[in-house]
Amino acid sequence: MLPTLIEIIDTSVVNVSLNHIRGSLSAGIDEATWAITAYLVSNAIIIPITGWLSRLIGRKKYLVSSIIMFTGSSFLCGSAWSLRSLIIFRIIQGIGGGALQPLSQSILLEVFPPAEHGMAMAIFGMGIMFGPIVGPLLGGWITDTWSWRWIFYINVPIGIISVVLTLLVIRDPSYMKRIKMKIDYWGLMFLAVGLGSLQLVLDKGQREGWFSSPVIVSFSVIMAVSLILFIIQEVFAEHPIIDLRLFRDRTFSTGNILMFFAFFNLFGSIVLLPIYLQTLMGYTAFLAGLVLGPGGVMTMIALPIAGFFVAKHNPKIILACGIAISALSTYLMSSFNLQADFWTIVWPRIVLGTGMGFLFIPLTTMTLSHMPKKRMTEATAMYNLLRNIGGSVGVAFVTTITARRAQFHQARMAEHLSSFEPAFRTVRGKIAAILQFTGLYHIPPDALIYGELQRQSHMLAFNDAFYLLSVLMIMILPLVLFMKKVNG
Repeated sequence: MLPTLIEIIDTSVVNVSLNHIRGSLSAGIDEATWAITAYLVSNAIIIPITGWLSRLIGRKKYLVSSIIMFTGSSFLCGSAWSLRSLIIFRIIQGIGGGALQPLSQSILLEVFPPAEHGMAMAIFGMGIMFGPIVGPLLGGWITDTWSWRWIFYINVPIGIISVVLTLLVIRDPSYMKRIKMKIDYWGLMFLAVGLGSLQLVLDKGQREGWFSSPVIVSFSVIMAVSLILFIIQEVFAEHPIIDLRLFRDRTFSTGNILMFFAFFNLFGSIVLLPIYLQTLMGYTAFLAGLVLGPGGVMTMIALPIAGFFVAKHNPKIILACGIAISALSTYLMSSFNLQADFWTIVWPRIVLGTGMGFLFIPLTTMTLSHMPKKRMTEATAMYNLLRNIGGSVGVAFVTTITARRAQFHQARMAEHLSSFEPAFRTVRGKIAAILQFTGLYHIPPDALIYGELQRQSHMLAFNDAFYLLSVLMIMILPLVLFMKKVNG
């Protein structure tokens, strides 16, 4: 749990401290975001080949090496003297961090028998959910109290403890020892280029205007060609980097699709909420974090409850309930308005946290528990890859939808801002009179009206994005029927 925890905390704390990093290293905001993008790209490349690297190096040795690489690069990130050096160290950190969760998850699923997977994953999940709750608050406090460099330095003692515990406790089964095999260089190259390009497109697409940008079009073509060539290469390779035959298993394939859309919904909603709160409602970053926090706490509470029910009842029923509750939460968010109070916003987030707790445990158990132990690391790697890509696609989707729908609503409402509209003339006259009375006659009434128009158009855009997220979650509900119940 420890290596996974520091990897998740580190991802979230950097987002909070980005503005301080930018100022300290004299970089623009677009340049500074490469510190996040670089990590995500290298992370995305490593995750799917975790199983292959485990066979090539030996799983325990690979886990220890990854923790050491992540810990060492964390120290170097904190010591970075320029943005370029920080980006380089973040790439190394992503390479080390990418394997931590798949390896930890596969070890956990191998150690416990299938009948205990639900509760084991619940306890593991409670530790993982601790990261997103603590990360933003910890990052903000450390950055304000000490320096942004300490958000990286705090990984060092935890990393050292993780290495010691891994060396003392973890034992490799015979089938996970290091084996000699021919390296599929072509497959490795196609995968790295394809997933790297995909992550760049998702991360930079909205900012660059998607396919109106030659850069995004170029990377999209490179991504498509590389991934097609990768699939062809892996089908015929003697020792493939990723065994695509895993997807012949109907339950495994369906579980990956469900996980993709679950994190699509989760990441999409938790990215939209702080933007809505800070840009339209005037919340500070700390207050926005307080809105997100109870949902994470609720997930931690729901996880062991879901683990208990999975062991006693049909996990398909619990999974269906989790999906339905998650869909309900984003539907409730689609009714937010510009007069919503704190608790009106917090409750749907708590509902989402509950739904995710009841979704995560049965889905992970049914998707992975029946996989052969020899292929568990490869299976968890693919599962985590689809989860991460789902989150990235969800973020790209909601930011694009919000921007486009805000333009649409603004254009529609602006049609009524005309001197020929009696209501508009009346309102403008009243605003002008109030400004004159208060001595603010230098402020044009039209400027205030246009500012309110923008607020309302963005509010409607947020409503649209939340509503689409809820519809997508309901649409995947029938897929639960295609999954098989795991026998203990």
